Amino acid sequence: MRAWYACTGAELLTRDPADTVGRLASAQQMRGFSGTPDQEIAWHRQVAALRGAVAALSGAAWTIVLEYELLRLEKRIDAVVLTDRAIVAIEFKSGAPSNARRAEAEDYALDLRDFHAGSRRHSIVPVLVAAEAAFAPPVQPWLLPPNPTEPLVCGHGSMAEALRWVQAELPPAAAPLVGADWLAGAYRPVPTIVEAATMLYARNGVADIATARADAPNLTRTAKAIARAVAAAQAEGGKRVVFVTGIPGAGKTLCGLNAVFAPEAGGRSAFLTGNVPLVTVLRAALAQDAVDRRECSRPEAERRVKERLQNVHRFLEDNATDPQRRAPPDRLIVFDEAQRAWDEAKSRIGTQNKRSLLTMSEPAHTLEIMGRHEGWAVIVALIGNGQEINTGEAGLREWGRVIAASDGRWRAVAAERAVAARDPLQRLADGAAPWLTIDENLDLTVPVRSVRESTGAAWVDALLRGEILEARSIAEAGALPFLLTRDLDALRDGLRRFARGQRRAGIVASAGAKRLRGDGLGVQLDDVADWFLRRWPDVRGSDALETFATEYDCQGLELDVAGLAWGGDLLWSRNGWRTRRFVGHTWQERTKDAHYVINKYRVLMTRARYETILWVPRGSLREDPFHDATRDAAEMDALADLLLACGVRPLEPMPAPARIAAATLL
Repeated sequence: MRAWYACTGAELLTRDPADTVGRLASAQQMRGFSGTPDQEIAWHRQVAALRGAVAALSGAAWTIVLEYELLRLEKRIDAVVLTDRAIVAIEFKSGAPSNARRAEAEDYALDLRDFHAGSRRHSIVPVLVAAEAAFAPPVQPWLLPPNPTEPLVCGHGSMAEALRWVQAELPPAAAPLVGADWLAGAYRPVPTIVEAATMLYARNGVADIATARADAPNLTRTAKAIARAVAAAQAEGGKRVVFVTGIPGAGKTLCGLNAVFAPEAGGRSAFLTGNVPLVTVLRAALAQDAVDRRECSRPEAERRVKERLQNVHRFLEDNATDPQRRAPPDRLIVFDEAQRAWDEAKSRIGTQNKRSLLTMSEPAHTLEIMGRHEGWAVIVALIGNGQEINTGEAGLREWGRVIAASDGRWRAVAAERAVAARDPLQRLADGAAPWLTIDENLDLTVPVRSVRESTGAAWVDALLRGEILEARSIAEAGALPFLLTRDLDALRDGLRRFARGQRRAGIVASAGAKRLRGDGLGVQLDDVADWFLRRWPDVRGSDALETFATEYDCQGLELDVAGLAWGGDLLWSRNGWRTRRFVGHTWQERTKDAHYVINKYRVLMTRARYETILWVPRGSLREDPFHDATRDAAEMDALADLLLACGVRPLEPMPAPARIAAATLL
């Protein structure tokens, strides 16, 4: 049971408070946490306040739940009270109320709504109990309250007054709130990639990080398929490349991190990626978590995470140029976005900042380096279908070529998707191959990034293929999480409205959207770790909504709520999508490698776990004497019309009082 202790209201009243506190202290000790006198004093105050409220409101039939664990947040709700009308999530604080504390209480309620099966059909009310604060009901009474409601604030002595108001304002629950059923309800969180990496690094398994939707394949299926391939390589002393394919947001990175941190990895293992922002953000988060858990000092924490999360280009160069040709210490590596590994030409050229030391393609170097091991070695290759965004990317074809050329030394395991892609560049082989074993469990087909629906990725795919009727059909079949606005201020207001509790909002845009500055948005972020990890009122955080992240900054990472600023590099015409690049002072049509621009928008449109607000600037009118042809209003109007035709809903204006409340909360 996730609760440390639960009982009826009657049992809470009849049991000695010291006994209730003792049960909590015992549960704390059983879970390996050290107790403190301050904690016991806080529990006594909480139990006294709950007893007073239950007695005053005749809540003998209520269910009282104390210290309910929330895996995603790695925290606990101090108390949950199940009345006949609502689920009341209560956060106790000894100090005065603040916006941050209100957001924390609201976040607990949101977590129950999104991830606890027994909470979805009932009203959820977050309550912050802050010292001896007086209770004041909302200025506007609840008519049709959102779920969860806005947080209520009271003190230990005024809790009964707050709960009495809740009972008076809400109708009885449509379905009975049965305490035992609620406690037995499945709690399946969908953590952010940062939260998931933190939990996995602390040795929690992917089995506890499941999807919230019952219709989605469990991530454990793919994790077990990877584990089987690793075990087979270990048993045979052989070499394996395990290809994990999937649509955007389906959990590939999560499965890769699980493979690296899983015990069956056997000794040393590393997650390799060319995605510098992903490495930067995860390293910062994991190091901070290790320090917070007092596992080690900060310098030692930073050293450890650098061993486990590495830049793939540096890994290849360091090992490829090793004069003694030693095997790396890692027997299992995860190659992130393996379809984007460089071909030989790109490998030899390197980047503008650093000349390469490689002489073969990156897949060829990877097999050669890992092949130096005596006995087993495994490469887990994560394939993000439809996310190729640069020239020089070798695709799956190069991986298949070098495996076939290894004369049986290397074998591969993959799903059918890896050989059935429309693009020949993204096929491991044309048909069956003696070195390839098919395992459909290695294909992730349902998005888990999106918490409440599964239509977003399919809709984005249809839109970017120009299939208007198909996109419209997908939108009509479910609650499409995309909204449209033509106003930048409305975009920011909408993001703040949807980012309730401690949900993270941010603006993203294509690196090629050069003329957004003409519409008032022209500042890219400075430090990606600050942008993804810091929070308002720190203006460096994403939710300050002052800067935007490009596809290069955010690929592999995510936001709870995203605002996509649509640029002039991807437009719609009667003939389909037009791709352009901005050169000098004008746009130039881009006919070669147009799919890279389309894939950039695929990445950007699949960053959000909840809503995505699409901002299409109004542009510049042609009849304006100062008309700016680089921001033509007619082109922007055509794009907005397309999005509406494909089922995107207009963003509704925000009532003035609610706008003020949201602004003060941030």
